[in-house]
Amino acid sequence: MSEAHRKSRRLVSSMKRRALISIAVAATLALLGPAWAQEEAPPSTTDQAAAPSAQENDQGAAPPAKEADKAAEPPAKEGDNAAAPPAKEAEKVAAPEAKEKEARHESERHEQKPKRFDWSFAGAFGRYDKAQLRRGFKVYKEVCSSCHSIKMLAFRNLSQPGGPEFPEKEVEALAASYKIKDGPNQAGEYFDRPGRPSDRFPPPFANEQAARAALAGNYPPDMSVLAKARGYSRGFPLFLFDALPGFSYQEHGVDYITSLMEGYEDPPPDVKMPDGQFYDPYMPGRRIGMPPPLSEGVVTYEDGAPQTIDQYAKDVAAFMMWVAEPHLESRKRTGLGVVAFLLVFVGLLYFTKRKIWSNVPH
Repeated sequence: MSEAHRKSRRLVSSMKRRALISIAVAATLALLGPAWAQEEAPPSTTDQAAAPSAQENDQGAAPPAKEADKAAEPPAKEGDNAAAPPAKEAEKVAAPEAKEKEARHESERHEQKPKRFDWSFAGAFGRYDKAQLRRGFKVYKEVCSSCHSIKMLAFRNLSQPGGPEFPEKEVEALAASYKIKDGPNQAGEYFDRPGRPSDRFPPPFANEQAARAALAGNYPPDMSVLAKARGYSRGFPLFLFDALPGFSYQEHGVDYITSLMEGYEDPPPDVKMPDGQFYDPYMPGRRIGMPPPLSEGVVTYEDGAPQTIDQYAKDVAAFMMWVAEPHLESRKRTGLGVVAFLLVFVGLLYFTKRKIWSNVPH
């Protein structure tokens, strides 16, 4: 029975090979078929008859043309030799300018890599700086909230652990200072009421069209998850670490936002900015529709922190990071607890294995 089984398996494998060969041949013919169809047709008898006469005419006209070319050759060469030095000198002078201009335009198309900053919440043991979050919220409220929304953040989040931790009374007063559209009422109409801590921050504009009409066609993005949505590539070899779980750099967004707000500058002399556009080397295309939002002393700090553009930018970027990830501290605490448990568990498994198999001969 085993011999018959082996023969049947050989037969099946040979049939499979033949089937694969036939399929490959058919596929090859199908691919080559259109190429064969496009081959030129053989010349007709009239074309064959006209060919010798055309060749005779070409041969008859060739000598005069060659003589004319030979006669005209020396003056052309002399003129070329006479004009060659100025042309070469002009090329030598224009080449560096063209290269410099091309490099400048290339740099204008690509934004600069954002600067890297030190953050209190970076790393596995990082925590938010509550004073910095409070300052960042003040910058947002007095500067950014006129255009940008944080519609995914509720007022009560400001008093929860892991964030600015404002007093509840202060949060209630803050919420009451906003008007929230509610309804419909019994008459079927919508109405405005004072905000409650459970409400979310209302947007500054009713819709996108209203925002564009008020801001010369620009539409400010929502800041709820902007700090996590923005990012950049750190280049080789750091991007290899960013691809590994647990080793990735998670502060790309705040680095980008801080660099962007600090990076406004005058455009180069040969760069013309359209109306309503501002030059910022950290913005893709190096053009941004938002005017410089920060200036020295625009927000008054009560804790004695420096009232500079750099400090404002870092504080509001840290606040945006907390808005995007309000549970960062609890997530890191949970992760560290899980890692500690796994280390202890692996140690117990190792010593248990040694105990069980210690009396077994190997």
